[in-house]
Amino acid sequence: MHSGQHQEAARQYQILARSEPAQQDYYNLLAAEAYIKAGDSQAAQKLANTIHASSLSAGSRDRFYLLLAQISLSRGEAEKALNQLNTISAYRLEPKNKIIFYQSLAFAYSLTGRLLQSAHARIQLTPLLENSQQRQENNRVIVNTLNLLSPQTLILKQPPAPDVLGGWMALTRLLKNRQLNQNQAEFQANLNEWKRLFPQHPAKDDFLQTFAVKNISHSFSQASAIALFLPESGRYAQAAQVIKEGFKVAYQQAIQQPALRFYDSNSAGIVNLYHQAIAEGAELIIGPLSKDKIETLALSTELSTPVLALNHIPNLAQDNLFQFGLSPIDEAIQLSVKARSDGHSKAVLMTSENKHGQRMAKLLTEYWETNGGTVLETQSYNPKEHDFSKPIKALLNLDESKYRYRRLKRQLGINIHFTERRRQDVDAVFLSASPRSARSIYPQLRFYHATRIPVYAPPQIYSGHGNRSMDLDLNSITFCDIPWLFPDAYPGELSHSALEGVWQQFPEKFIRLFALGLDSFNIIDHLSQLDSIPFAGSTGILSVNLENRITRQLVCAKFVDGYPVLQDFTPEQMPVNQNIVYSEDVRSGL
Repeated sequence: MHSGQHQEAARQYQILARSEPAQQDYYNLLAAEAYIKAGDSQAAQKLANTIHASSLSAGSRDRFYLLLAQISLSRGEAEKALNQLNTISAYRLEPKNKIIFYQSLAFAYSLTGRLLQSAHARIQLTPLLENSQQRQENNRVIVNTLNLLSPQTLILKQPPAPDVLGGWMALTRLLKNRQLNQNQAEFQANLNEWKRLFPQHPAKDDFLQTFAVKNISHSFSQASAIALFLPESGRYAQAAQVIKEGFKVAYQQAIQQPALRFYDSNSAGIVNLYHQAIAEGAELIIGPLSKDKIETLALSTELSTPVLALNHIPNLAQDNLFQFGLSPIDEAIQLSVKARSDGHSKAVLMTSENKHGQRMAKLLTEYWETNGGTVLETQSYNPKEHDFSKPIKALLNLDESKYRYRRLKRQLGINIHFTERRRQDVDAVFLSASPRSARSIYPQLRFYHATRIPVYAPPQIYSGHGNRSMDLDLNSITFCDIPWLFPDAYPGELSHSALEGVWQQFPEKFIRLFALGLDSFNIIDHLSQLDSIPFAGSTGILSVNLENRITRQLVCAKFVDGYPVLQDFTPEQMPVNQNIVYSEDVRSGL
């Protein structure tokens, strides 16, 4: 059920409340719950203020306090939400409301820094979830929550076996130790001991296989000889040439230059090429670029020599395999973090109807809702069009405004003045668009009365170099992008401006891949430490997560007078928590 259906349900419940005074509070409670589901906490609060809790049954009173807690959380009032949740007898709630209760409890504890309590709430949530995928995802969040605790806390606060929370804490500590270069045999022995101590633990073998065992290790040490696997022909040849040029520029600037050999990844089977490079002395493989070759290499042979793949395959993890690309996962995370830190919680999404746009819509929705935000509406558009009024009107509920006008006109039988009114419950817009599309969409958004709603966009909205005359129409849009594009964020000999004569030879759409090439060399000396010491690269502040995917913290900027201006940037910025493993695919085209 989407937002409009929940809004209609709320209106119907309010009609029942007026027609049945004896049940007025109960029907108003149902209406307020529907408004919450629609993302309209303001309307829910207004109705909640009219409800007399004393007139409700014990079960309905619990639902009422759960409603109040959801309203508080939508406003970021975590302590208030906890007080409201603590008045509820969870056993009286229906299953679907028990799920909401424990989700709310976990989120409130997390917001207040009580991570053990948050994990305990999620432990109680697990058996209530409807399918194995939801349970497994909840289990991932338990580990990621506990992973934020220090090893000392995990030891000192761990309940004895076979306590379930104690089992999760012991498993998290085991995974932390594995990240510190514990060898596979030692890890497996410790994992077997953990299974003996916690035989009935909900971290079943399938979870351990897809999460615990996937927290892979590496045997990386300083490489004196490097092989670079990139295609010299075919679909990805031009993108590969840009990456290669960036890599070579960084290599030429380096004080220490390992032996370097280039291989055409289309010249032979990727597994044969891997073993050939090792036989010829390679101690580190950088590449391949295409996802099918990365997957073939990872699944077809033991990676005795480390590989830094230049893309990311969802749910693929292997010992000695690092994955590094310009993943939209990082873009969605950073944009969501920025919008939430600006105080917003209720968003609408407008993305192109192509594959990348739909992937970005999915990622933004996932991360936004994971962090307590609500997506009120999602609309897609055809990037080949110039008139975007239809999806914009649907996004802002202007069609509903016109419908109300026509209905009122029919009822009254007279002509009345009409001004289209947009929805009032939204406080942020996520717009995924190219510069060309955005220069048409954004003025139309403002035309349809969205002048005061802040707009946030992934990096694709920026061409990569300042163009005041073209980008004046993007003024006030906030976007998050790689530091290399901003002189203040990435100065020096490898900066965007210093290398202008090199990257300008390539098409504009590939400009960020040049920075990926820079980092694919510069990161080599830091690979073994990225789990504890982030590296300030041209593509972001780089860390490695539990699957050895190299994650990026971007910088955010806002268009002012046609130019992007960095927002809240300091050189000491540290990454947001990237240990959460997101399994979405990467940018289309590579």
